Amino acid sequence: MLIEGITAQREAGDILTCEARLPVREAVAMLAGKRIGALPVVEDGRVLGIFSERDVIYRLADEGEACLARPVGEVMTSPAITITSRDRIDDALALMSRRRIRHLPVVDDGRFVGFVSIGDIVKSRIDEVESEAATMRTYIQSA
Repeated sequence: MLIEGITAQREAGDILTCEARLPVREAVAMLAGKRIGALPVVEDGRVLGIFSERDVIYRLADEGEACLARPVGEVMTSPAITITSRDRIDDALALMSRRRIRHLPVVDDGRFVGFVSIGDIVKSRIDEVESEAATMRTYIQSA
């Protein structure tokens, strides 16, 4: 199965993003308000980086609350590790495991088209395994 199988189930407007100039304090409020772990930092359809909980924690440890007034562009992880909608879900999962990350922007032809989390990928794999199991049960029962 391909990443597009996950991203096709969402409306483009459902994906939260932020701009590099947004104050960290406001981005943190977005993360907390939606109970999410990361935001792609997007401008003019291009992914500049990812702003995650980890970015906040590391900056708070180094700078204290002064980092909350800084723009996201100064604290985000950049460049972002990305995938395309034509990448296989298993490859995305392997990339996330290898790089120890939980979110991947989906970029096609240089343009941001989606965002997937490790939870999205695991759910997709579980759905696929359950579907295969149901198919096998039906086959066995009809044999």
